Amino acid sequence: MTDNALKRIVIVGGGTAGWMCAAILCHYLPKGRFEIALVESEQIGTIGVGESTVPPILELLRNLGINEQDFIQATQGSFKLGIRFDDWRKKGETYFHPFGNIGGPVRASNGTALDFYQLWLRAKQAGHQSGLQDFAPAAVMAHAGKFMLPQKARNTPIGSAAMSLHIDASLAAKFLRSHAEANGVIRHEGIVGQVHQHDTGFIRSVELKDGREIAGDLFLDCTGFRALLIGQTLKTGFIDWSDELLCDRAVAVQTENINPPHPYTYAQAQSSGWRWRIPLQHRAGNGYVFSSRHISDDDAVASLMSQVEGEAVTKPMIIPFKTGMRSELWSKNCVSVGLASGFIEPLESTAIHLIYRAMDFLLRYFPERDCDPTLIREYNRRMATDYTEIKDFVVLHYCTTERDDTPFWRDVRKAPVPQTLREKLELFRLNGALREGVDELFRAPSWQSVMEGMGVRPRSYLPQANHISHSDLEATLSAVSRQLPAFVDTLPSHGEFLRQHCPARLPKVAVA
Repeated sequence: MTDNALKRIVIVGGGTAGWMCAAILCHYLPKGRFEIALVESEQIGTIGVGESTVPPILELLRNLGINEQDFIQATQGSFKLGIRFDDWRKKGETYFHPFGNIGGPVRASNGTALDFYQLWLRAKQAGHQSGLQDFAPAAVMAHAGKFMLPQKARNTPIGSAAMSLHIDASLAAKFLRSHAEANGVIRHEGIVGQVHQHDTGFIRSVELKDGREIAGDLFLDCTGFRALLIGQTLKTGFIDWSDELLCDRAVAVQTENINPPHPYTYAQAQSSGWRWRIPLQHRAGNGYVFSSRHISDDDAVASLMSQVEGEAVTKPMIIPFKTGMRSELWSKNCVSVGLASGFIEPLESTAIHLIYRAMDFLLRYFPERDCDPTLIREYNRRMATDYTEIKDFVVLHYCTTERDDTPFWRDVRKAPVPQTLREKLELFRLNGALREGVDELFRAPSWQSVMEGMGVRPRSYLPQANHISHSDLEATLSAVSRQLPAFVDTLPSHGEFLRQHCPARLPKVAVA
């Protein structure tokens, strides 16, 4: 009887994607039954600018048994309560996409649980002045520059907030490498020269330029935009989304910190795209995501450098990209992960999350050596759903803009809107109802926050919001709008919290 057991896993490519895959697989797969190898070369650089994350990264750290404090210190990280958006709807306007819930539980006299967003809609139609983000604990903390771990304050006004991290991606990769190697992952230093295949098209081995050959049963392509295995070897197709998202390049630079790090990512719309600022403890990450059809590389660099705070500590790096995803993220015995599988501009900080999801689904649909097509189809369906939902959420920030002050923004307004997003917008504009997927990253509070920030407000609300009287509704909203900022005022600043609980481990400087 032929042994169909899958035993050898080869990860090609390091960086955050490769070492995150390695750390996850060596944790969840039974020790002694699998050989996990990773091939990378110090001569091949990594993109390493994906420094802003979303809340599930904390779940990942807990699942891997990694101490959150150790990880933050090792990656010189800071906390993230959401994203501040400037100039997206119109120049001069600001809104915030907070993590966690908005408002709190409200019950009618008969015990019926009422939706806070629907209550807020009803109040706004009656002339209530407070904005939606005034009831979001994460937004109120972020605006005040204050911080406390929400899980340590469950029975307080900020207990329903959520958070994620800003991290140094290269330091995160080093941390995960140490974790993975300590748990049995074998690292091979070298550059892949050839990829050998079976007659079936399955990958048999990768041959390094020094002649070493590393065979495997399952291969993970973490080679970034090169997509050495999934693209160059298996010729898997690519679904292009560049008609919906016009940006195709980015320039990134690191700068000194001249102010304490704020607990949010900053995203400001620009003449031909948008720029980010991600505060770490030891420096800040900056970038300009832009459309090469509307601005040159040199002009994009000049624009970014004229706006950054602090002295640059690296040279500006141009990163070309193509928005879209592989038509098959898993093909034969090769699973593409990270940039090899697709790319969505980092407006909502989802790159690292998609690596985590790839491993989550791989473990759910883990194959035997023959890689049954049924498992592959289901994996590809689930990952394609994730990519599409995230892409639609990013498009939302563009398709609802009112800006027409530059050729870029005029072209943005003419870009096609995905049918799935059009239907979601049409439904939401009626009474705030949302078509939610299964296990999707961005839940109702995220959609509500961005919709409101971009000026998309339902024309009505659901009748259940009338379960309480107008006076009781006003009293409820007024109480929250008083108690939340009052409590936040008692919290330490974000910088103080970092210094007290997880100060960065700064690099050691050699003494001459």
